[in-house]
Amino acid sequence: MAREDYEIVIGLEVHAELSTKTKIFCSCPTEFGAKPNTHICPVCMALPGALPVLNEKVVEYAVKAGLATNCEISRDSKNDRKNYFYPDLPKSYQISQFDKPLCEHGYVEIETETGKKKIGLTRIHIEEDAGKLNHNEFGAGSLVDLNRAGVPLIEIVSEPDIANAQEAEAYLRKLKSILEYIEVSDCKMQEGSFRADVNVSVKKKNSEKLGTRTEMKNMNSFKSITRAIEYESQRQIEELENGGTIVQTTLRWDDVSGRTFAMRGKENAQDYRYFPEPDLVAIRLSEEYIENIRKTLPELPESRRKRYLEEFKLSEKDSRLLTSSKYLSDMFEKAQSICHNAKAVANWLLSDVSRILNEKEQEPDNIPFTAEQLAEMIELIEKGTISSSMGKKVLEELFINPRSPKQIIEEKGWVQISDEKVIQEIVEKILQENPQSVADYKAGKDRALGFLVGQAMKATKGKANPQMLNQMFKEMMK
Repeated sequence: MAREDYEIVIGLEVHAELSTKTKIFCSCPTEFGAKPNTHICPVCMALPGALPVLNEKVVEYAVKAGLATNCEISRDSKNDRKNYFYPDLPKSYQISQFDKPLCEHGYVEIETETGKKKIGLTRIHIEEDAGKLNHNEFGAGSLVDLNRAGVPLIEIVSEPDIANAQEAEAYLRKLKSILEYIEVSDCKMQEGSFRADVNVSVKKKNSEKLGTRTEMKNMNSFKSITRAIEYESQRQIEELENGGTIVQTTLRWDDVSGRTFAMRGKENAQDYRYFPEPDLVAIRLSEEYIENIRKTLPELPESRRKRYLEEFKLSEKDSRLLTSSKYLSDMFEKAQSICHNAKAVANWLLSDVSRILNEKEQEPDNIPFTAEQLAEMIELIEKGTISSSMGKKVLEELFINPRSPKQIIEEKGWVQISDEKVIQEIVEKILQENPQSVADYKAGKDRALGFLVGQAMKATKGKANPQMLNQMFKEMMK
């Protein structure tokens, strides 16, 4: 049988660190990047006698995420102990939620090649993060950093509705975008604040019976996730075709070799021996509380996309791409409010800015310059101070060393030549040096004009005003 005789079934468990100032059960700060074991206290270190107190903001943010993803919000919820041993889990259990999560039965709508598709959400629940092991690269042991222990998480569990790697990426990008818009998580994947456990199984086409799943833990790169899904689904198909069986396993994805490796047998719910957390009271939410949170929801990506179509007359594709990232969308709105040229701002963000980000394998939140600097560059182009091609060089400089575009062009000597007398002298010189191209143009070969303009741009190192060159060449070759 071939790959097309199988269906891939994917479920994703996304962990998003919440942007609260303090941890979920204590007042330690959640700030990323501090020196190891400086943001800790008896509670997150699990010292005997230390008791947790639930951070109310965590509940608020979880409910906000649930409302933004079309979930039903539970009026009666509780915390549970999830028991397992790991060196960076001080208590040897994690406070999570089991049978009564805060949010259930939601969905996220994505765009696929065949149209829109709803990916169901089983649940969203709150829990605490574990610490972090810093491994010695020479294999001489590991050190435990508990700064992350107790940082609040929401876990967003999808239904197994995802059919391929492309849908998985679209779902994760949409979910990340929603969380950024409602400002409950900064979703910085490089810092681990938005990561996913990827469950993959395969089954024969049209079969009702689901295959055995494997799970790849803590993945925080869209590229790695899509590669891992492609590899693991193909591995499972080949294993079944060769008469083997799939074992329920937790896997590690190795980005360098492009392969998965078994870590341990995959646990089931009964392995964790869940029971209600005795040190915390139940969570009771009133209708008024939920409605007050609903009123604080900001404009979400779908609503903003429709506004861009109507207010700025952008295309459907451009509107969708801009609003897919809150950082990109916010930069667009701010820049266009300064230079009042929505289409130019959209073009720069979706072409050259996105190209550079892709080359660097970075997300829009890594853009180092401000909306004000982007707007200033666009205004310089509109005034004719620099050409569009020179604008590309300014943009690259903004990525390297962000500062005023006006300062950049003065430092680099990139001011556009728009003096009519100087342009005329350049044109005359190029015409004298290229008599064959002049003859070709007069014979109706329009491409000759492009060649002559290119020669003039080359002679002026890209500084000459291309519109003025075009017009001058046409006039002088009549």
